[in-house]
Amino acid sequence: MTSDPMVIVGAGQAGLQIAESLRSEGWEGPIRLLGDEPHPPYHRPPLSKAWLLGEAIEAQVGIRGPEFLERKGIELVTARKVAAIDPAARSLTFEDGETLRWAGLALTTGARPRALPVPGADLDGVMALRSLDDATALAARLAPGVRVVVIGAGFIGLEVAAAAVKRGCEVTVVEAQARIMARAVPPAISAFHTALHARHGVRILLETGVTAILGEGGRVRAVATGAGELPADVVVVGVGVVAADELARAAGIVCERGIVVDASSRTSAPGIVAAGDCTVRHLGDGTSQRLESVQNAVEQAKSAAAALMGKDRPFTATPWFWSDQYDVKLQMAGLSAGATATVTRGDPASGRFALWHFAGDRLIAVDTVNLAQEHMAARRILDRGAALSPEDVAAAAFDPMAAARG
Repeated sequence: MTSDPMVIVGAGQAGLQIAESLRSEGWEGPIRLLGDEPHPPYHRPPLSKAWLLGEAIEAQVGIRGPEFLERKGIELVTARKVAAIDPAARSLTFEDGETLRWAGLALTTGARPRALPVPGADLDGVMALRSLDDATALAARLAPGVRVVVIGAGFIGLEVAAAAVKRGCEVTVVEAQARIMARAVPPAISAFHTALHARHGVRILLETGVTAILGEGGRVRAVATGAGELPADVVVVGVGVVAADELARAAGIVCERGIVVDASSRTSAPGIVAAGDCTVRHLGDGTSQRLESVQNAVEQAKSAAAALMGKDRPFTATPWFWSDQYDVKLQMAGLSAGATATVTRGDPASGRFALWHFAGDRLIAVDTVNLAQEHMAARRILDRGAALSPEDVAAAAFDPMAAARG
């Protein structure tokens, strides 16, 4: 057996899952999990929710403790940045010049916040939320009376807005699109959440562009928009993320808005896999899919570990996502883009409803609000490709749980 380790670059959810799955797949050699942050692997979803509200401590957001890693023989290296990888030599180089050979390599380098290309974006008080350190720094600035402007009404921006309002801040959300969460949810979900935020005192400005961030003495004081200046003590930029694929690109691995992988997480370079937010998955129908979710990170990682062991285990499950804003849990199963018909179950005014989306007679996605059981049923239905029509779902006797059982 080779003495070279399996090496994973990126110590987040996907990287840790690859390490665990390698052991499950039978790898008995060394495993090195390399992270450039000073923290052990942690859950990112709580950062924009419980962490900002002071309702979680680092031990609670951690995924695995040191005892687990030691028991599994996973060597975690933190605060160490990889400068380059050499696929031909099967080695990598750290920033300090040290090199490390590998038996197999996994890239789980994640993503970084997209920069806002306007003057003043580097002022003190202009922040993004991606890492635990980002969340800690932002939480320290949220206090009663603080004026917060959130740029971008996607999931992260709206979750930050909800947390900031709960902390007593005055919050304005600026969104260039005609509705909130426009890239991810249908209009009915956008309308429901717009009203939800309004009830909590958040001001939302739609179809509004940001032209500059204004400062005084090096600190932010306002955001200049097409609707005028918005006074601000803190500005949170939430305009999406960019795949961190620089290492792969420099090594000649095929990248297109991320590291290109197949259904089994293999890259274009032999012996190298990738998983999580840094990837773009090429599908069998010739299309590509970029997903940013815990489920995607975990399932791609399982496929990646199998591939490193010479096995083919494609990730084929229905994608699912969620967002917690105030006391509302939005859960999405499947992708609703391209739907030709939608059936609404329940009453949005009650705060508990579901949207079942169809392309023709084929169910493609289900969005639920405060209906966790229906969400789980929908995932099972979508995974097994159950034959349901809009008329079936609209019938008064339709039972999602019974349909999920088949």
